[in-house]
Amino acid sequence: MSLNRYRMRHLAKQGHRGARLASVLLAKTDKLLGVILLGNTLCIVGSSALEVLISHQLFGEGEYVLGLGSLVLTFIILVFSEISPKIIAAAHAEKLGFICSYLLYPLLWLFNPVVSFVNLFVRGFVRLLGIKVNFEEAAHAVTTEELRSIVVDAGQYIPKKNRTILLNLFDLEKITVDDVMTAHTLVEVIDFDAPIDDVLQRISNSHHTRLPVREGDNEEIIGIIHIRKVINQLRAHLQDGDLTKEALREVIEDPYFVPAGTPLYTQIQQFQENQERIALVVDEYGEFKGLITLEDILEEVIGDFTTQSPSRMGSYRQEADGSWLVDGSSSLRDLNKKLNLSLPLEGPRTLNGLIIEHFEDIPEPGTSFRVNEHTLEIIQTQDRIVKSVKIFP
Repeated sequence: MSLNRYRMRHLAKQGHRGARLASVLLAKTDKLLGVILLGNTLCIVGSSALEVLISHQLFGEGEYVLGLGSLVLTFIILVFSEISPKIIAAAHAEKLGFICSYLLYPLLWLFNPVVSFVNLFVRGFVRLLGIKVNFEEAAHAVTTEELRSIVVDAGQYIPKKNRTILLNLFDLEKITVDDVMTAHTLVEVIDFDAPIDDVLQRISNSHHTRLPVREGDNEEIIGIIHIRKVINQLRAHLQDGDLTKEALREVIEDPYFVPAGTPLYTQIQQFQENQERIALVVDEYGEFKGLITLEDILEEVIGDFTTQSPSRMGSYRQEADGSWLVDGSSSLRDLNKKLNLSLPLEGPRTLNGLIIEHFEDIPEPGTSFRVNEHTLEIIQTQDRIVKSVKIFP
């Protein structure tokens, strides 16, 4: 009963005979318990009878003799037959469990008629109590949280980096695209209404491989442009003259929209099915809320890549006094993870949003306040947003 079921199945698949026998026995838990307790009960009853005979022959008859003999027998059974063997077996469950399976398997086959007959009464009694017992394999299934605990407790069996990746995978169902997307105010966008020279200048100065394109008075996102395709277009038009917007429009791909609140696990599957790498997140009214890429999701699993644009690097740095100077647009989840903070995650998703919700206004630079055990000081505000904040340890 103390055997690690998962290791037992693993060994059984590898051909370990003791593990295979133990698996068969544990699949019939009611009969296994029946044959063990049958032998156990017979031994106890037999020892009780022997105790009476031995006491009678050595010390004669009498209530005191019988009572003292019973106490001595109880002590012997508890120490040598119950507690000590069970402690040893619990400490070496795998080794002794596999060895005992060689003995219990034939005993189960030998006493199967007796055990089955006794179990008829046992099952009837259990049903009268209204208790449902299921010894099927599904009874040992684990939930996601239980599996998470197994990974956390694995210790030296799983390298720390691998353990972190596995735990991040479990979080993909809880985390949504809203938690990892780049907010619309921070997304680098090409204005297609601008002159062609400005458009090409914006493309040439970009650190990204794909850029959203907007057009019209409503600044509607009309598509995604791939920088490599623009370069190909430039090469094709070197002989014909300057590149025109009409030629540039030919390489603009249709935008791929996803609803806000989509779990990351679902989104990575949709990226795979639709063969996409970048998506625009929209709310229930179709308003553009942010941008998410396949790399954003992968970073949630395996950590940050080194190939990040300058706009995403240096969003926080540590000061000489131990405090952290943080960009107001930083994600609260990222700050908690990378700086080992405990900022609240219910509600706003960015540091700027957390501060505005706390004050219900744009605070003045130099204002300090406390969140959980952290002290935050507003360093700079601009254009109705908090640009930089100092977080004290």
